[in-house]
Amino acid sequence: MGIKEKVRPIVGILLIAITLSGCAVGMALHGKREPELSDLKVGMDITEAHFILRDYTPAVTTAPDGDRIEEYKIELGNAPSGGRALGHLAMDVLTFGAWEIVGTPMEGFTSGTMMLRITYRDDKISKIQAGKGKEGL
Repeated sequence: MGIKEKVRPIVGILLIAITLSGCAVGMALHGKREPELSDLKVGMDITEAHFILRDYTPAVTTAPDGDRIEEYKIELGNAPSGGRALGHLAMDVLTFGAWEIVGTPMEGFTSGTMMLRITYRDDKISKIQAGKGKEGL
């Protein structure tokens, strides 16, 4: 048995695993980091708050009294991780792609969301509200 005959199955297995490893590996590589919410303080300037929350886009409204209200949907436990992606890829190779049946739902259900509402008066934070879940406020 020549070297080509020995290498060919290994290359085939790796190519199949890489092809099948789209979901869990991709999900582990993408996502948003959690902002350091403990850094947000009443009285903080709007530009500082926007820097802390730079990965998220708020829904902006204006209150009847003129205050600016920003609502953020924050992803929890969904920061990109090369190590987690490599772990999924290794499991895909070892299980010939069957790991996707376990790995993809695992990636999808380990994260959560929280809602964050920040009220600004004169471009300074006047109120911070946070709650778990999509409708947590």
